[in-house]
Amino acid sequence: MKEGYIIRDQNKAHFITATVIDWIDVFTRQRYRDIIIDCLNFCIKNKGMILYGYVLMSNHIHLIIQSEEGKLSDLIRDFKKFTAKTILDTILNETESRKEWMLERFKLATKSHNRNKKYQFWQYGNHAEEIYSHKFMWSKLDYIHLIQ
Repeated sequence: MKEGYIIRDQNKAHFITATVIDWIDVFTRQRYRDIIIDCLNFCIKNKGMILYGYVLMSNHIHLIIQSEEGKLSDLIRDFKKFTAKTILDTILNETESRKEWMLERFKLATKSHNRNKKYQFWQYGNHAEEIYSHKFMWSKLDYIHLIQ
């Protein structure tokens, strides 16, 4: 049984937080930030993502998003799956001074779950909070703008 934050209404906007395993500071590198931005743009153009606001921190991202198609969980799953694969491929195949350490952390994270076999990039869960009012939407947007 799922516990914690669950997306109950797939049609509504939600404040989402996606966090890298062990809070590893991956997004201090421009090339990894670019992967996230490119994926957000792709999801907006091709997957019906409505993006109200976001902030990309060194080890997590906050998003206020909605699915035009009422499939928010699928949208988040696809976003996290694609970005994880692309970032891990980049770490494996390009110069990265922290490569061995990072890959060891990502590998170790697979021991506590059986979903990922080789590496786990994102923590499970999204800390999804439904946007239930205009006031709540503005409080989350203000928060995002404050930490930029």
